[in-house]
Amino acid sequence: MPVLPSVESTSFNADLRNRHLIYDYAAHDGNGDPEKWRYEMWFYNEDRIVYAIHGGPMAGRKNFQTATYQCIRPGELWQCNWLEETGTICSLVYDIPNKRITTLLGFSKGHWIAFL
Repeated sequence: MPVLPSVESTSFNADLRNRHLIYDYAAHDGNGDPEKWRYEMWFYNEDRIVYAIHGGPMAGRKNFQTATYQCIRPGELWQCNWLEETGTICSLVYDIPNKRITTLLGFSKGHWIAFL
């Protein structure tokens, strides 16, 4: 299956291939007390992402997903997107020079209700 969009002529190998990131969300529990949600991402290759979740409502989840990557600015900014089997839409933007990750998750109504 071809990789879409193609990352052949990009800086994927130098910027992302086999890069492992660990990041934390500063969140609050139902009582308003601080809690840390730790996520690990591994940009395994040009059409896969591997991740593990260590805190928060999805703690214990580990997955290997088909993903698409888009180079926004070589050596600086990349976007990675994938669709979970639950219907959850995931998008991650990695700002390399600023060491910042921005994420967007779109949960389906049925998926979210299961955790309430």
